[in-house]
Amino acid sequence: MTDDRLRMTPGPTEVPAAVRERMSEPTPNPDVEPEFFEFYRNLTAKLEAIYGDDDIAILGGEGILGLEAAVASLVEPGDRVLCIANGLYGEGFADFVEMADGEAVVCDAPWDEPLDLDRVEAHLEEGPFDVATMVHCETPTGVLNDIEPVLEVLDERDVISVVDAVSSLGGVSVPTERIDVCLGASQKCFSAPPGLTVCSVSDRAWAKIESFETASLYTDLEPWRDAADEEWFPYTHLAANLYGLETAIDLLLEEGLETVFERHEAAARRCRERADDLGLSLYPVPARSSPTVTALEVDGRAQALQETLAAEHDIVLATGLGDLADDILRIGHMGHNARLERIDRTMDALEAVLE
Repeated sequence: MTDDRLRMTPGPTEVPAAVRERMSEPTPNPDVEPEFFEFYRNLTAKLEAIYGDDDIAILGGEGILGLEAAVASLVEPGDRVLCIANGLYGEGFADFVEMADGEAVVCDAPWDEPLDLDRVEAHLEEGPFDVATMVHCETPTGVLNDIEPVLEVLDERDVISVVDAVSSLGGVSVPTERIDVCLGASQKCFSAPPGLTVCSVSDRAWAKIESFETASLYTDLEPWRDAADEEWFPYTHLAANLYGLETAIDLLLEEGLETVFERHEAAARRCRERADDLGLSLYPVPARSSPTVTALEVDGRAQALQETLAAEHDIVLATGLGDLADDILRIGHMGHNARLERIDRTMDALEAVLE
C-alpha cells in the first residue's frame, strides 16, 4: 500500500523506511536469549552519545510512561514536589505527584511566558522540596524553556530534577548533564514508532529511588538499574520497537548531532518565515519557540484548517490542546520531518487553504 499523506505533526513523526524495515526482522526472545541483552546494552550505549550520560534505561511504553514512572519512583507519600510549569504537561506532573500521595506545589506561569525563576526561588526558600519537575519543550504550545537557570538553583539546594525532554531530545541541545532524570521518547525527534520511553538517571536520583519501596511494578525504575547486566527485565520488552529505535539512533548519529540540530533550526526558520508571509503569528514569541514545533495563532479555525488540509492536500497537522484547542495550529518539524522540502509542501498547502 502506498501512502502519500504527509504527517507534519509534533509526534508521532514520520518513520523512515530503514526503521520500518528493521522492525520487520526476526527478533530474539527478550526474556531468555542472551543475545537480546547484549543488543539492549549496545543500544543504551548508543543513547549515551545523545545523553552524554552512562546510565540509561529504555522502558516499554509511550513517553507518558516516563513522566509517571519518574514520579512514582522518586516520590514517597508526603514528599513535597515543586511542579514548575508554563504549559499543559508541566502542570500535569502535579497529577502524578498526587497519585503517588505526594504534595504537589505548582509554580506556574502563563503558557506563552518563560518559567518564572523568581517564583521558583521563592518557593524553594519556603521549602523543603525533595523533587522538582519541569518541561523543556511544551509541545502543545511550541514553547522551548530555558531550564538551565532553574536547574542551577535546584542543584544548589540538592533538589532532584525531573525534566520532560520528550519533544526536544535528539532535535535540540538539552543540558542533560545537569538533569537528574531526563525523559525522552521514541516517537518524537528520533522518528521511531510510539512505544518506548528513554531516560537517564543520576546517582543522586538512584539513591532516592532505592531508599523506599515503590507501590508499583510497571512504573518502578529501580529494577532497570541492573536489569540488563543481570540479564532479566521486569516485563517482556518490546523487541521489534527496540530494533527500530536502534536504527533510528544510528541514522541520527551518522548524520551527527550538531548537523541534526542545525537541520531543525533551518526547518523552523523556514516554517516561520513562510507563516509570517501568510500573516500568521507565532503563539510564543520567536525567542521562546522550539526548533521542533511551530504553533500558529488561528483564532478558532484550527480544526477547520486541519480537516481541510487533510482532505484536500493529504497533509496532517495538529491543533492545540486544552483551552487553546481551536486557536492554535501546530506544525511538527522534528526528526525525519525537519526538512525544507517538507516544510515548503506544508506551507504551500496552508497558503492555498487560507486564500
